[in-house]
Amino acid sequence: MPPMPDQPSLQFPGGQDPRRAADPEAAAGAPSPIDDGATAPPAGGGMDPTPDTPPPSAAQLPVPLAPRTRTPRAPWWAGLLGRLIRPWIGLKVEPQTPEALVDHRPVCYVLEDYGLSNALILERACREAGLPSPLQPLPGDPLGRKRAYVALSRRNAGGALALAAGMAPSKSTHSESLSRLLEAHRLDPALDVQVVPVSIFVGRSPDKNNGWFSVLFSENWAIVGRFRRLLSILLNGRDTLVRFAEPVEVRPLLAEELGAERTVRKLSRVLRTHFNRVREAIIGPDLSTRRLLVDKVLASPSVKEAIADQARRDTSKPEDAWKKAHAYAYEIAADYSHPVVRSASFLLTTVWNRIFRGVLVHHLDRFKEAAPGHEIVYVPSHRSHMDYLLLSYLLYGRGIVPPHIFAGVNLNLPVIGTLLRKGGAFFARRSFRGNALYSAVFSEYMAQLVGGGYSIEYFIEGGRSRTGRLLPPKGGALVMTLRAYLREPRKPVLFQPVYIGYEKLMEGNSYLDELSGKQKKKESIWQLLWSIPQVLRSNFGQVVVNFGEPIHLSDVLAELAPEWDGGPVSEDDKPAWLATTVDVLAQRIHVNINRAADVNPINLLAMALLSTPKHAMGEADLLAQIALSKQMLAEVPYSDRVTITPHTPAEIVAHGEEIGVLERVAHPLGDVLRVDDEQAVLLTYYRNNVLHLYTASAWIACCFLHNRRMSRHTVRRLGRTMYPFLQAELFLPWNEDGFAERIERTFDVFVREGLLEVASGDDGEVFARNAGQTDEVFRLRALSHPLQQAFERYYIAISVLAKNGPGTLGAGELEGLCQLAAQRLSLLYAPAAPEFFDKSLFRGFIQKLRELGLVKLDGNSKLVFDERLAVLAKDAKVILGRELRHSIEKVSPEAVRTAPAVPPAE
Repeated sequence: MPPMPDQPSLQFPGGQDPRRAADPEAAAGAPSPIDDGATAPPAGGGMDPTPDTPPPSAAQLPVPLAPRTRTPRAPWWAGLLGRLIRPWIGLKVEPQTPEALVDHRPVCYVLEDYGLSNALILERACREAGLPSPLQPLPGDPLGRKRAYVALSRRNAGGALALAAGMAPSKSTHSESLSRLLEAHRLDPALDVQVVPVSIFVGRSPDKNNGWFSVLFSENWAIVGRFRRLLSILLNGRDTLVRFAEPVEVRPLLAEELGAERTVRKLSRVLRTHFNRVREAIIGPDLSTRRLLVDKVLASPSVKEAIADQARRDTSKPEDAWKKAHAYAYEIAADYSHPVVRSASFLLTTVWNRIFRGVLVHHLDRFKEAAPGHEIVYVPSHRSHMDYLLLSYLLYGRGIVPPHIFAGVNLNLPVIGTLLRKGGAFFARRSFRGNALYSAVFSEYMAQLVGGGYSIEYFIEGGRSRTGRLLPPKGGALVMTLRAYLREPRKPVLFQPVYIGYEKLMEGNSYLDELSGKQKKKESIWQLLWSIPQVLRSNFGQVVVNFGEPIHLSDVLAELAPEWDGGPVSEDDKPAWLATTVDVLAQRIHVNINRAADVNPINLLAMALLSTPKHAMGEADLLAQIALSKQMLAEVPYSDRVTITPHTPAEIVAHGEEIGVLERVAHPLGDVLRVDDEQAVLLTYYRNNVLHLYTASAWIACCFLHNRRMSRHTVRRLGRTMYPFLQAELFLPWNEDGFAERIERTFDVFVREGLLEVASGDDGEVFARNAGQTDEVFRLRALSHPLQQAFERYYIAISVLAKNGPGTLGAGELEGLCQLAAQRLSLLYAPAAPEFFDKSLFRGFIQKLRELGLVKLDGNSKLVFDERLAVLAKDAKVILGRELRHSIEKVSPEAVRTAPAVPPAE
């Protein structure tokens, strides 16, 4: 994750930071005599280096100064040079009103490094903001340089190279300017200068530059020479960012009485830490080279031990096992390249504008508020290969460092794999089973990323969803993240769920083939190149990226592992709470992804049209059903992060026709809008994206589908019974009481809309629907359809269990028989959505039966049950019609029983 400006300082993998040359001890990694608190500014983002220092006494307070008068203009040479470079410089100043940061006292600006271009850029920014000129001396000229700015280091590429080689820099730094400033304050109690850090970046924003060559000279962590800086200004100067920070107060620092040398070093370190954080947030962390990170992985104790074990197992030389580990590490590791990322941003801007009608982002500001000071793990929904590119592109375009992305090795294609690797992707094999060395190398690589403060992105579903639902989470990446944090709990971890919603998928045709039973095609470079022209000619509608509510790992650990004392946990330790923590964390991530869903026009069209036998509706009926679906979400909101399309029903229908989802059939009695059978299969995907949002309304509609009258009490009771299964399948956020409360609120909407009427009965308040085929009944049927097939699946599982009896089937056998029964039911009767016979959904239902104690495993690993399962089946009869129940019972198979062996005749 992008470290924000108020995060802890960057840990340099190589042990050195060329920008710390001003402090020899710090550059060498030696401890500073200054207390650790001096290395980090306060959490509020200010630059006060001594937050715990008591205020100075009255005798120490500075004498108030007279109001500041207008600062004289900059020297003539500065004006001349400023006019010369003005055509190549376009400034963006942050904050928008930097003059509000300072008061009437004198101002001394601090730059990260010296350079004539930096001085001219700073002078122009100050002039345009109405701030004092940095090229005029402070009162009394305490710096002795006839100017009002200092720099922590001199721009010197040779010096940086020398530092990287372990040699002393050839040029001294300018920290003596800070010494003079501090000494002047000691000698003159009336002097009180505000020290304002200013960061300057030439060539940062990816959406303003239009030259590919200019990427090579964009801002990075390297200290460059004058010629490269000149090229950078000529090519990227129109995209220059000047960021002013809050002033550092000098007087409280002097009041600590640390001594002249320690005081200037403390101030230098605080400023340097600030500049590193700002640079880290703007252009990304100072990423170590692939080679250095691989060396760190191979040097770790866990990997060394795995290498030794591998050599023993193979009876080979340790050198051979090391080479194998080295090859694994290079196969895995990312090779982040800032120029490649910037180049990709140019290309993707063109691509997005061509194929999408827009990319909307919601709740990003709320994420930015929570992010500072945390190691960020992005956990998006995974529905397309575009997810990788889209999220990184959006983060980069909004000034946030793109994450390192956990990608499947199937994407490590020629050329494409290299580009993805340079964009931050690191690759993992589908399975680590049976390869302890690979597992150790990959786990250590993840630990290095987490410990190094790099943001990470992975998909806990394990693969792209082909049905539109969230897939059951896989905990492998979560385990490695949690283990890495527990091994060295330095920076708190924050998981950021992200919902990505599409109106039309690029992989739609391949998903359609897979949903129809065809084998998944293996990715290839030729397949990708062949598809590019077709993609660029297509209209994929709009994409929405919603940031969900973040999850703080510390909160989860405090809840589930209260005995953990916050200290390191060895890799060999296996605390009892670890597995539970991973399961709960995975569940909450999925819940929060669903709570940030977006309801787009195609979702609403799919909800309506798929509820009819021929996937067609009259235009008036379709408009009314879309309006009802939007109203349900508006009156009974799912969460404050769910977003709903603002378009009217008529605009939604027009949009569906425009992108080729709907077909209009003209008719004298009114136009009919429909989708063909192939398109209907794909539309189930978009319906499933938002199915969870309509659980309460669909539940009530299901109850009245085969019952004309039902009491409020009965609907609530049955809802509580069925809710645990719905919650497990759809990752719903409430408990049973919360779901019952939503049922009550939904009843009110149904009554207001005329879908139900209130009547009285012996069982308390009773609701009734109209008889016959009225519009209200039609709308209820449409609302019930998304959940109807879920209850059919549940009844199939119960029916198969009951027909075979207790102690007959294992869990795996039951899954297989249920899948066969669902497939046959779909073939003999009405076609069903592809996920109707998805084995994983039956697996989840059976697992929930076991969790609730309704079925158990006996000593032979067979499922046994009692009369409570019959009660559940009886409740299902209230929801399912008699004919459908009979059909399910008829197709429910019995397990093939092997006849007992007949002993041979004697």
